[in-house]
Amino acid sequence: MIELYAESSIPLAAHPPLSLDKFMEQSGLSPVTCWRYRKKGWLQTCVIANRHYVTREAIAQFTKRAAAGEFAGTLSNPSTARAAKQSGAK
Repeated sequence: MIELYAESSIPLAAHPPLSLDKFMEQSGLSPVTCWRYRKKGWLQTCVIANRHYVTREAIAQFTKRAAAGEFAGTLSNPSTARAAKQSGAK
């Protein structure tokens, strides 16, 4: 993920926003993943001149929440559940 320097004397709000493309490049997230995160409200973006940007504060909040495991969940895999049910029925 993107590293933020907490020991910096410059507040996060003073840093310019980062374009969403640059954020995806630096974080390694795919465009689809970023779209899903934005849709769920996990990643806050702002639109400037019809382009999406991420503020440094939003990046810090997203990183903190992700590190805390707030976005963790289970993945449902219907084929695995179906296979387990069929093998148990035999």
